Amino acid sequence: MNAYDVIIKPVLTEKAYDNIPNKKYCFFVDVKATKTDVKAAIEKIFEVDVESVNIVNVRGKKKRERGTVGYTAARKKAYVQLTAKSKTIPFFDSLG
Repeated sequence: MNAYDVIIKPVLTEKAYDNIPNKKYCFFVDVKATKTDVKAAIEKIFEVDVESVNIVNVRGKKKRERGTVGYTAARKKAYVQLTAKSKTIPFFDSLG
């Protein structure tokens, strides 16, 4: 799996913004990705040192339309903690 296939996009929520000064970033990742895959992808793409990765499986929400019931797609989020000596990710510098 390519590093750019593992990382889908950054999560831009209030909770994610609060962790940016602590060098903790949140990304949507591929549902088949493991912690090791995410760590390798972040280190390769952004050239930073990753200390830890926490992964959260997000279930799809229930949606109804004209009497039928379905679910939105399930996703996976990864919270990435960088080491204290590591540089920050430039994309997030203006957001924190």
